[in-house]
Amino acid sequence: MSDNETTYTSYHFHPLTSGRWDDFERLFGKRGAYGGCWCMWWRTTRSQFEQQHGEGNQKAMKEIVNSGEVPGILLYLKDEPVGWCSVAPRERYASLNRSPVLKRLDEIPVWSVVCFYVANGHRNQGIMGKLIQAAIEYVQHEGGRVVEAYPTPPKPGGLPPVSSFMGVPSAFEKAGFVECKRPSKSKVIMRYFIEDQGNTYRRAAS
Repeated sequence: MSDNETTYTSYHFHPLTSGRWDDFERLFGKRGAYGGCWCMWWRTTRSQFEQQHGEGNQKAMKEIVNSGEVPGILLYLKDEPVGWCSVAPRERYASLNRSPVLKRLDEIPVWSVVCFYVANGHRNQGIMGKLIQAAIEYVQHEGGRVVEAYPTPPKPGGLPPVSSFMGVPSAFEKAGFVECKRPSKSKVIMRYFIEDQGNTYRRAAS
């Protein structure tokens, strides 16, 4: 896969590698996206997360990236990073694997989509859908067969951005995901089953 792996009009996507760390920092800003998280919420235990809150989480994520592991994909509008999606094999998310609500459905290997972040000024423009499609393509290239997501159903009046960081069901449905389980009122487990390349793109575009 080339570094410029996916293009939709003026948007293009790249896996987060060490060479793009500065763009990741620029997108997340001083607050690390959501309150010093730096997308480490699902990657550590809860106690570790609190201990390394803020700069510690930033350092931990940078160590992951510098190790050569790809924790997700960045969305650019021309040269400006405007969106982020955390997607990786489920095993890399320590707290996800400990969650009683989001426990494994079965033993099928899955790649998990656990976080989105969209820059101010670019929200409500369909970027989440673009990130979902790019995540599907990335997982397919890496040899994955199932993409799993854990979106939050909206309440009357909608959800504030911080409450929808794992996505909303409608965005995944539009990309071809199917609901597998509703373990609580606040979470849905959905899956996208990658078939051959032609079918994947037809489903993603449906």
